[in-house]
Amino acid sequence: MGHALSPSDLIINPDGSIYHLNLLPEDLAETVITVGDPDRVTEVSKHFDKIELKKGKREFITHTGFLGKRRITVLSTGIGTDNIDIVFNELDALVNVDFQSRMVKEKLTSLNIIRIGTSGAIQPDVPMGTILASSFGLGLDALMNYYIHELSGDEHSFLDAFKTYFAHFRGIVPYVTAADAGLLQSIGSQMEQGVTVTAPGFYAPQGRQVRAKNAVPDLITQLNTFRHQQVRITNLEMETAGIYALAKVLGHKALSVNAILASRVNFEFSKNPQQVVDKAIGMVLDKL
Repeated sequence: MGHALSPSDLIINPDGSIYHLNLLPEDLAETVITVGDPDRVTEVSKHFDKIELKKGKREFITHTGFLGKRRITVLSTGIGTDNIDIVFNELDALVNVDFQSRMVKEKLTSLNIIRIGTSGAIQPDVPMGTILASSFGLGLDALMNYYIHELSGDEHSFLDAFKTYFAHFRGIVPYVTAADAGLLQSIGSQMEQGVTVTAPGFYAPQGRQVRAKNAVPDLITQLNTFRHQQVRITNLEMETAGIYALAKVLGHKALSVNAILASRVNFEFSKNPQQVVDKAIGMVLDKL
């Protein structure tokens, strides 16, 4: 028999909604699309046949509705794995904790969670405009230092190879998690696939330099030359690894779909970023 979660561990608002997302359990569909930008929520939900709910608090905007007979929630997370920590724990609580008793439910629900996000390619043969499904998320952030998580055999061998190759990276404890195999097959089958690196920032942590000097020189070259059993790192962004790792820890299924807006090796950025994002949204919705 479990114990009731304390009011400080699971914060519920006076109206019965979860603390940050401001959602009630009945507001959430079992298929969830996450986007970083709050403005992108409407870009997804405009394709719905019916919208039954619109809620928002801080950067977390949620629309729930129907695409045909399928109920879908689209939710903005903001930027970074610190926000993913909030979003995924609260999504899980909405379906797997009884808010009245504060007890974990005996029968757990597994959500299908698809990220539609933007990203930069680090391989010269992955052009801008590519829609790429992440086969693995490789995290260079610190999020999973705080959770107990088990690795599969494939994840173990990949992580060991990366740690050996990047042994000179001081203070970085990487983690890796595979995409859900079912979602990768059903949604990502017609897309390019590759390993996505999740960085803890946008500038120096992704090898950019404006005025502050980088502590890790030639980061892009170091990442794009890594190989493990014909697998390579294809792109950089700020959420995928946290999404994959927390989904696995909490028993959910996750896939990250990346709209490639930048070529980091060619120093280019898309002139039509909205068109690329719309393409990614269409490809995902067509598969649901």
